[in-house]
Amino acid sequence: MSWLETHAHAKRRFSLGGTAAPVEPEINLIPFIDVLLVVLIFLMISTTFTRYQELAITLPTANGSESQAEVKQIHIAVSRDGRFAINGKATDRSQLSGALMQLRGQADSKKESTNNLQVNIDADARAPHQAVMSALEAARDANLSNIVFSSQTKK
Repeated sequence: MSWLETHAHAKRRFSLGGTAAPVEPEINLIPFIDVLLVVLIFLMISTTFTRYQELAITLPTANGSESQAEVKQIHIAVSRDGRFAINGKATDRSQLSGALMQLRGQADSKKESTNNLQVNIDADARAPHQAVMSALEAARDANLSNIVFSSQTKK
């Protein structure tokens, strides 16, 4: 038996490749940083910056008061099954333009301008398109041009 076989600590020290010491993994960050810089430079060059054209506008001023003319509204309600109501009174489709002409005639007899008449169409979201178009045609037949549609905000 030799001296190396009897002394275990000496065997480890003078080993010629029998057991290798574990190698700790290392991450080389320099290539990673190089790649990131190349990607950054590529993105900076390829990105387009758009400028929105804006007009410099100076709005005019006025020294007037608000119009005191009161707008008279005519409400046309259209239900989801295509029925009509003018100012809360149920009306048939064939009588729709006649009722609007009558309301316009009442405004003319009171010396009110027809520009102050506003037709407000309150149509159900599921109302047929044809029913809404019939209400628009009736307003056109009555020579009413100030027409608005009612809507509600989503909650």
